Amino acid sequence: MEDNQQGLNRLAKAAEIFIKQERWSRRWTNLLKLSVIAYFAVLIWMMTAQFSPEVESMSGNEHLAVVKLDGPIMPGTKISAEAFNPLLEEAFKDKQAKAVVIQANSPGGSPVQSAMINDEITRLKAQYNKPVYVVVEDMCASGCYYIAVAADKIYANKGSIIGSIGVRMDSFGFTGLMDKLGIENRSMHAGEHKTFIDPFGPKDEAGRQFFQERILERTHQQFIETVRKGRGDRIKETPETYTGLVWLGDEAVENGMIDGLADIGKVKRDMGLEDVRVFEGEKSVMQQLMGDLGSEASLSFQQFLTTLK
Repeated sequence: MEDNQQGLNRLAKAAEIFIKQERWSRRWTNLLKLSVIAYFAVLIWMMTAQFSPEVESMSGNEHLAVVKLDGPIMPGTKISAEAFNPLLEEAFKDKQAKAVVIQANSPGGSPVQSAMINDEITRLKAQYNKPVYVVVEDMCASGCYYIAVAADKIYANKGSIIGSIGVRMDSFGFTGLMDKLGIENRSMHAGEHKTFIDPFGPKDEAGRQFFQERILERTHQQFIETVRKGRGDRIKETPETYTGLVWLGDEAVENGMIDGLADIGKVKRDMGLEDVRVFEGEKSVMQQLMGDLGSEASLSFQQFLTTLK
């Protein structure tokens, strides 16, 4: 009888311990769930705050309207004509904006997108009779400079990279490696020069020559004409000017590619203004979290095919 009583006591004690462990387990599980939910809520809030349009001044005071041109210029990205031109128009329409400033930091990109943005700046300047300036941060090269020459003035830092007035198309060939590995190219095409940039076939000299003369050289000349139209007699042309070379900001002042060394703060002070209003494209929460992976992949592919250098 005593043994049975001891057994029951041990069983009761074990049950009590089990119940306590279950309670603690449920509490820790619930606490963990709440922590995870709170973490993602804070993360999404921070991402949304970081990428939402930045407005430093919404008062009725006169201010600079700043439009950010940050990143490669390509269709389907935030720096395409489709996405960037509406921001420009919104900035020009801002009645309290004394001037429009394009804050540029770009290595360039599509010549077509660059030309479309250049044309839009020219159109809006005439329509609103409002000055527009470009202020360069780290770089304004190639297609970015194509856009910048539409401005009334271009400013940069002494260490900014300016220029790269040229055109390029990247390609490569694998035929030698394929021969060594015993790989045969069996692709088919109609049209003698349809595969003139095929990296897996023999070099098509006639097709390459046609593309060089009719596409690259003509695009280069359009770029040069746009620079001359925008900069006028301010640019001091030399045999190196249109070769695709770049210059630092201090030397770019000397050769007339830009008008001076300044940042947005200096432009604001020179105009007697205290406030700026920044116009920048919005991103969805998913784009913020995923980092625009699709756009970056598309951008890399398009830059491989053809881009201003």
